[in-house]
Amino acid sequence: MKAPRVLVSGAGVAGPALAYWLARRGATVTVVEVAPRLREAGAAVDFRGSQTELLRRMGILDAVSERRTGMGDIAFVDAAGRRRATLPSAFLSGEIEILRGDLTRILYEAGRDTVEYVFGDRITSLTEGTGGVGATFAKGAPRTFDLVVGADGTHSGVREITFGEEERFTRHLGYHIAGMTAPNHLGLRRTGVLYNEPGRGLLVTQPADESTVWASFGFAAGPVGRDARDPERLKAFVAEHCAGMGWESAVFLDRLAGAPDFFHSPLALIELGRWSSGRTVLLGDAAWSAGVGGLGTALGLLGAYVLAGEIGAADNPATAFASYERIMRPYVAEGHAQARRIGPFLVPRRIRARDLLVRVAYSRLLGGVVDRVTTGSLERFELTDYDV
Repeated sequence: MKAPRVLVSGAGVAGPALAYWLARRGATVTVVEVAPRLREAGAAVDFRGSQTELLRRMGILDAVSERRTGMGDIAFVDAAGRRRATLPSAFLSGEIEILRGDLTRILYEAGRDTVEYVFGDRITSLTEGTGGVGATFAKGAPRTFDLVVGADGTHSGVREITFGEEERFTRHLGYHIAGMTAPNHLGLRRTGVLYNEPGRGLLVTQPADESTVWASFGFAAGPVGRDARDPERLKAFVAEHCAGMGWESAVFLDRLAGAPDFFHSPLALIELGRWSSGRTVLLGDAAWSAGVGGLGTALGLLGAYVLAGEIGAADNPATAFASYERIMRPYVAEGHAQARRIGPFLVPRRIRARDLLVRVAYSRLLGGVVDRVTTGSLERFELTDYDV
């Protein structure tokens, strides 16, 4: 497709990455983001194996490396703070770890000179006709595009407009993760601490600014129910399920109510039978969200690269979208499989058994084998050399 007009919803990770690649191929790209400004909060994300090749091809590997956290090992502790096991940094932090906000800023700056960004607005309707897709917005004037991409996250508005309500496609895995920035009263330095009780846990990491930490509560629970997107309702939900936890939990729970960068994510999968309809296609968490631990960032960047390449190589949207989905489905299946394992690992009901598994797996005898298995499954990203 030659020089299409493309509307991308979402300025997180996948959206700006797609916009960058499309603009390099001559497309006219508009990115609309409901937030009033770039979202620069959030926990760390990591890259390993061939995933770093995606960063190199975008020309941002050096910038990402300069902002890497340098995160060390994670200590598993009991209620008294005594170490029970140690998880090597490579397991959670990969080869390169960077704060999500830093990555978002790098992706945005990589394409902002060739991409139109509109903040503080959202798509309200999409109508496909012979001349393209007519889009209306909450604030802006209606416009027409050749293609529309929903890269607007797990709670995608484009997906709801195109395919229906989110609940139809959500499979809850029975766990929740909630985090925030807090003062570093523990004095951590590029390390982390994980405390668990059966079905509950608190992970505190110090990946960057030495004066603060990122504190994440994890717990087993069903769906939030009503008001699932209301921050105050979500904070109350977390406080209810984590009340009475030991170690340093009470200190961080006290800071929960006033946390300006509060983050919550259920461990849940988005599962759709198809990712496109006509000239509209979904990307990243909007199409296949796997939640925390499901390779979401790497899959979002890979999906952006593949989708842009297939749009540039195909004569029509149907062919491009079909090829994109055929290439991405196996990787997404792997991400979903990993997401199903992360909850029971981070928030186990049998803590001693999990800790014993970690001690044995990362012993001097087996540590190298585990590292090869862990990274090997992630090095199967085969990147097509699309013409740019």
